[in-house]
Amino acid sequence: LNQLVHAAILLCLVGVLHAFAIEEKGDVFKRMACPAFLMFDNAAYLADMTFELPCNCKPEEVSSVIWYFQKNMGSHETTVLTDFAGTVFVDSGHIHTGSDVLKRFSIRMFSLIVFRAQVTDSGHYLCGTKKGDFFYGYDVDVQPTKHITVAFVDRGQHVQDDYTRKVFSLFTTFWDWTRCDRCGVRGEQRRIGLCYIQSTQLHPRYRTAVPNVTSCGSKAVPANIRRPGRLRRPEVAIRSCLTPCLKEEVPEEGMQAISNVISKLGEKPWLPRVPTQFHQQPTGTGLVIACPGARPEHAVAWDKDSIRLYRSRYLVGVNKSMRVFIDHGNHLHIQRVRVSDRGTYFCWREGEMVAGFRLSVIYQHRRRRKLDDPETLYAVKTIGMSYGLISIIFIIIHVCRCCWRVFRCPART
Repeated sequence: LNQLVHAAILLCLVGVLHAFAIEEKGDVFKRMACPAFLMFDNAAYLADMTFELPCNCKPEEVSSVIWYFQKNMGSHETTVLTDFAGTVFVDSGHIHTGSDVLKRFSIRMFSLIVFRAQVTDSGHYLCGTKKGDFFYGYDVDVQPTKHITVAFVDRGQHVQDDYTRKVFSLFTTFWDWTRCDRCGVRGEQRRIGLCYIQSTQLHPRYRTAVPNVTSCGSKAVPANIRRPGRLRRPEVAIRSCLTPCLKEEVPEEGMQAISNVISKLGEKPWLPRVPTQFHQQPTGTGLVIACPGARPEHAVAWDKDSIRLYRSRYLVGVNKSMRVFIDHGNHLHIQRVRVSDRGTYFCWREGEMVAGFRLSVIYQHRRRRKLDDPETLYAVKTIGMSYGLISIIFIIIHVCRCCWRVFRCPART
């Protein structure tokens, strides 16, 4: 009986909170009137990030909203991001980087959520109705992580300088430093910087937080100055840090303390007490490990057993011949897995170790190469470029020799 009473009270409480949330949302719509002329708010993100776009205004009689996506303003190609009920929910755990935008969005409380955004997701997002009435719009700029500029502050490296011309200037706007990705030992911090442009020639229909300043990939940038903005890359700054770990609570005395001691018997004290996943991987294949619950903007670190995989050495792009590296989305990549890669990989998130990944490697006989293998394509491309370069040098040498002979020999009369 007591359980039924507690369940009824809990259901009532949930209903009250839900009604309160709806009422609060309704108050927001009452306070903010929709503009008579549709404007677009600028928002910039880094690729693989998850962002949320709230529908900041709508008429009170509208109970659900429809979200639309347009690559360019006024384009006839419009993608409808809804089930026409405004209640799309997805499981973010099944979202992959290569998934289409229709598989990576969700609508919750009139807001549009896009998981693991890609550069192709840049464009206009409009909140409206099924009839085509628009209430609010966004100009989203997703900047790529490929060829991103990295500066290691401990080595004295600096970020990119501002690029100034007569009608515009390019600069980087940095987010705050992340938390230290490890505790109790030396860790690292990241600071993400996105490309922004300042100009008086921006399109007036786009609304920005600072006048005459918008992200480099914004549709508000005129076509004549858009190309230099595409050449400037996003940035990330990395520096060392050291922060203490939070103290664990002291166990209670008596039987609880005795049970804790008994539960610890048989454990290996040198291994961290975190949930560990077991995985077998054949040799010669590729493996990508993701930290549970982590997003690209989080502070994430990786260890292999007792070896710290610091970004100053293992960040993608630091070394051209890297086989084990960490990408800018905080994933650990192991290419062409070897027997020596076996071990336990530990993941830190926001300064706390949260998971382990115990990898065992299975030896397999070498399979015959195929033409569509990445390594085969890379080898063919390298050999072709080398052959072409040697051919060009050979032709240049013979042309130079012919010219030298012609100018050396006197003209016969």
